[in-house]
Amino acid sequence: MDRSWRLDWSAALRELESAENLYVVGRGVGLGAAQEIALKFKETCGMHAEAFSSAELRHGPYTLLRKGFPALLFAQRDATRSGIETLASELARRGVPILLAGAIAPGATLLPMIDAAAEIAPILLVQAAYRMIASLAVQRGLDPDHPPHLCKITETL
Repeated sequence: MDRSWRLDWSAALRELESAENLYVVGRGVGLGAAQEIALKFKETCGMHAEAFSSAELRHGPYTLLRKGFPALLFAQRDATRSGIETLASELARRGVPILLAGAIAPGATLLPMIDAAAEIAPILLVQAAYRMIASLAVQRGLDPDHPPHLCKITETL
């Protein structure tokens, strides 16, 4: 986790600083990580972010992606990786800003990842993304530790 926290995802900041919308994409065990990260973008950066499975994205949501509407794609070392790489390549060819962690695709901004078993890779991706999101929030003039209108503790009965 410490090594993952130290990964440099600052290349994503240039693309996300002025973005109003973002798709966070994962597949298989990576989908939960995508959902968590989309939530953190909303909460700390005040941006509209949605998580999708790479298969689900190919339906209606696919058409919204364009220049100025980036996508952050997560991949892990399993059978889903090639589909994420194909999707990233297709979107990059269309001019969609692609931020890609855990895979390689032409035209994408590659974000470093620690090589790990597929089952734990999403956890490491989330750790690296947290640091980048906190930096983005500050860059956008927000305090990631005190999101507006939110209480970080939810009491249940």
